[in-house]
Amino acid sequence: MRKWLSIVGMLVLLSGCALFANQQLSQTYGNESVENRVTLTDAQDDAFYYEQVKPILDNRCVSCHACYDAPCQLKLTAPAGIERGGSKDLVYDGTRLLASTPSRLFVDGKSTEEWRKKGFHPVLNERSQSPAANLNNSVLYRAIALRQKQGKFEDPLLDDDYDVSLYRDQQCSSAEEFADYERDHPKWGMPYGLPALSTEEYNTLTRWLATGGKMPKAQPLPENLQQAVELWESRLNGESLKDQLVSRYIYEHLYLYSLYLDDGEDFRFKLVRSKTPPGTPIDRIATRRPYDNPKVSRVYYRLWSDPEVKVQKNHIPMQLDEARFARWQAYFYSTDYEVTTWPGYDPEVSTNPFRAFKQIPAGARYQFLLDHAQNTIMSFIKGPVCRGQVAVNVINEHFWVYFVDPDTAYNDSVAAFLENQVQHLDMPAESSSNTLGLAAWITFSEQQKSYLSAKAKLVEDATAKGFPIDLNLVWDGYQVNDNAALTIFRHFDNASVVKGMVGQAPKTAWLIDYPLLERIHYLLVAGFDVYGNVGHQLVTRLYMDFLRMEGEANFLFLLPQEERKHVRQYWYRDAKQRIKDYIFADYINIKAQTQIAYQTDDHQGELYAKLQQYLQPVLDHQHELSTGPLSPADVAALVSLQELEGQGLQYLPNNFVVLVTEQGEPLEVFSVIHNKAHSNVSSLLDEASARLPEEDNVTMVRGVLGDYPNALMQVEQSELQAWTEQFKQLQTLADYQALIDSYGIRRTHPNFWRVSDAIAKLNAQKRPRASGILDYNRLENR
Repeated sequence: MRKWLSIVGMLVLLSGCALFANQQLSQTYGNESVENRVTLTDAQDDAFYYEQVKPILDNRCVSCHACYDAPCQLKLTAPAGIERGGSKDLVYDGTRLLASTPSRLFVDGKSTEEWRKKGFHPVLNERSQSPAANLNNSVLYRAIALRQKQGKFEDPLLDDDYDVSLYRDQQCSSAEEFADYERDHPKWGMPYGLPALSTEEYNTLTRWLATGGKMPKAQPLPENLQQAVELWESRLNGESLKDQLVSRYIYEHLYLYSLYLDDGEDFRFKLVRSKTPPGTPIDRIATRRPYDNPKVSRVYYRLWSDPEVKVQKNHIPMQLDEARFARWQAYFYSTDYEVTTWPGYDPEVSTNPFRAFKQIPAGARYQFLLDHAQNTIMSFIKGPVCRGQVAVNVINEHFWVYFVDPDTAYNDSVAAFLENQVQHLDMPAESSSNTLGLAAWITFSEQQKSYLSAKAKLVEDATAKGFPIDLNLVWDGYQVNDNAALTIFRHFDNASVVKGMVGQAPKTAWLIDYPLLERIHYLLVAGFDVYGNVGHQLVTRLYMDFLRMEGEANFLFLLPQEERKHVRQYWYRDAKQRIKDYIFADYINIKAQTQIAYQTDDHQGELYAKLQQYLQPVLDHQHELSTGPLSPADVAALVSLQELEGQGLQYLPNNFVVLVTEQGEPLEVFSVIHNKAHSNVSSLLDEASARLPEEDNVTMVRGVLGDYPNALMQVEQSELQAWTEQFKQLQTLADYQALIDSYGIRRTHPNFWRVSDAIAKLNAQKRPRASGILDYNRLENR
């Protein structure tokens, strides 16, 4: 009781201090009000912001302050985010018992006044406007001034005053509380735990903030883009039920994408639901999920110009052009079918795409998803579910993904099968954002067993009638689509997906069919609520276990029947008995023999080789080091590191980026991916018990692979061989620290920002459409 009384007393004291500070500021600078902000700008203000201020915010601040995991929800990616300010509420909270209220920028609040009512505090001055008031009442200014006061780092490692862990406590001080923050945390200025702004950068931001932190309104669309918007909105808002259902399907899969309507990089669009038709201002419909009831008689699908700077961790680019529209027309309209009823938005229907869209042929839906398969998979990696180890420890560190051929597998009997199985394909999201995990898991477990049993019988009956299980079962991208083979890397608490069969042969692989691909999307993207409670997040993770095992089982169909059990046993070494009971049960093991002729004893390795040859016309090679400017000898030395296993690799970070320079000038950039081995990936909360560091390896790739680097290095081209040799000698943590001492660009390094800028520039040059600002929240300190 005494403890609780002391806590309550401290809260009362802090509240009193904040109230007193607010009164003092009000006496000096007047009352706080959004109306005090000077928002009108002239041409000179606009030029100053775009040419001098915005580049600093983008390149020094956005690396931490972007997306849902921006500290204090302070998003510096657009003027609206800066005006909104910060909040003490967490978006990612794996402990909350009840779902929280969404606070999505541009969605859940339409004005600064609305955000103030939701508890967001300003980071710009909203009291009387004068240079002194604008600085003293600006959290932004006081944060960078605090860091400037500290000066350069004296030691290579940050001391214990810093906490750079992902789940560190956030202070989120308002202007009224900032004096206490400065006193208690004198080293916690911004950029946090990184080198200070240069004098020129600091002076530029100070000048901008002193004059009110004025930001221009969004630039109007060029005429050609406005015409393109009108064209696409007319296409997406047809009057027939078929038009409306197809557009609804497209929206529910593309709503996270960055859509491009021309060849430029200046304007990106989001597909949104609006209460208003094309030709009128967008009135965005705000719901937790894209399929929730819009509560309007007619939904209009509109293209909204996205004002945020491009951030790589949530950037999913897609070009909308005539070729894509022609393919959509072929998928959705070439087949003669009718849409006679509107499915509505009742949760038992809208959460299950096999119910909601059953009138659209399954083959058409699958073709649509395959057309941009990398983006389809990328949505669950770069969507809200991506953050946190529990979110991605359901997958292996490195695996290849293939797809079932739609022309081979999707006929009338399969369509009838899906319609009959719709009750077994419900998604956890049907239980809302306040799910109770265990009971929901049991329900979905039984449904999954029933579905897999029926699927096994379907396949066994088909093979008994002569349907072959061979390479023709695998989609070849029609010899032109490079989405046919994908590689997924997990980096502990985040992941990446790239085209091609990248790296050495992985332990596992997936073969994805339409029902599996659709369920992955509705589980981890459309149906995932980042504001949901711990039960919702838990059951999502547990259900994904089923989907992973299903994808792996599909791949095993291609191996000889008698070998599948042995391979599965290796993949699930030391798994708990309930997992073994599941994966070795009859309902997941199809009794049908492959028709692939194997010539060696290493059937899995031989299958990978056959698939590589089969898919060769469409395999993407952009991440191969040999495609860059490095010499063959340097490439061979780097690639040889992929032969390492175990040793001291366990001490490496999850992924790090290496800048190669030639006499100090940026030449090339490559990434080192640490693939951490596990006996199995079926453990929810005790991943460490399944670790097998003696089986760790690394993959070397050209370019920046991964959106959250854990470390940066710089190596002169003439020293690459020496760097490689030192890398090969890793045995202990001290060996890794010596490597960092020689080549690392730590958080404290005086050249940190120069190297960061060089990496960003090379990344943008090599991938102008796919690249974006990297996230530095996971940079290590060792």
